[in-house]
Amino acid sequence: MYLNVLGNPTYCYTGGKAFDPAKPTVVFIHGVLNDHSVWILQTRYLAHHGFNVLAVDLPGHGKSAGAQQNIPPCLSVESAADFIIALLDAAELKTVALVGHSFGSLIALEAAARDAAKNPNRIKHLALLGTAFPMPVSAALLETSLNQPLKAIDMVNTYSHSMLAPPPSSLGPGTWLYGSSKALMRRVQASNSAFNLFHLGFTACNAYKNGLDSVLTASAAMLFIVGKSDQMTSPKAAQALINEAKSSGKQVSVVTLDAGHSLMTEAPDGVLAALKAFLAPLSV
Repeated sequence: MYLNVLGNPTYCYTGGKAFDPAKPTVVFIHGVLNDHSVWILQTRYLAHHGFNVLAVDLPGHGKSAGAQQNIPPCLSVESAADFIIALLDAAELKTVALVGHSFGSLIALEAAARDAAKNPNRIKHLALLGTAFPMPVSAALLETSLNQPLKAIDMVNTYSHSMLAPPPSSLGPGTWLYGSSKALMRRVQASNSAFNLFHLGFTACNAYKNGLDSVLTASAAMLFIVGKSDQMTSPKAAQALINEAKSSGKQVSVVTLDAGHSLMTEAPDGVLAALKAFLAPLSV
């Protein structure tokens, strides 16, 4: 379905079910050079088990307004967070969980913090997958993403996966994770000729400074899902956020899965089980 967000058409995958704003809603936010499709198993399950699902394509990505309409992508985590809040307003949502992966985890965290002042009871649950703070990007990778984005895609995929093929519940037996991830990233990059989405996304991750403050400000319960073999955002890199959340007295859960950075495809059942347990209070 499409929502009008800040005057622009924004695509949200609903998991194959009609959107019903009366239900508790889970908003999924993808990472750099990804789109809604990375959440396929988790969104379809939740949509068919009592939840409203909106897996968004961020501005300039996938099916959302982009280069053809001269709509720029969000240039920072903060501007992307404001976009997510505007999406919640456009959908007139009252009870929301945010689920974000990598770059999307920072967006979800910042959105939860910014929304808490005006709507302290709206974002009740916050799940951060493959997160880190800070989330630095090496100078070499930033330079390569700017000048040789296809080479940078190969570099990132080398570090994003810990196995060659996923379990059968994700993309199907025999799926080549490296190949399917590269194809998605190349497609998203090529779909917006006006902007280098790869470089802009990595630059936004690298520049984000509000993580610890946002953990304190957000009023949501928090779930951290980390990949034991993640070479992009290691479990250790998430610890500062986890410690800050625990010290603030929030409800905090941490789940470690046998996966790399591409948690949703390498450990699809583990991610889904963690989300089901975490989101269960919203479905009551």
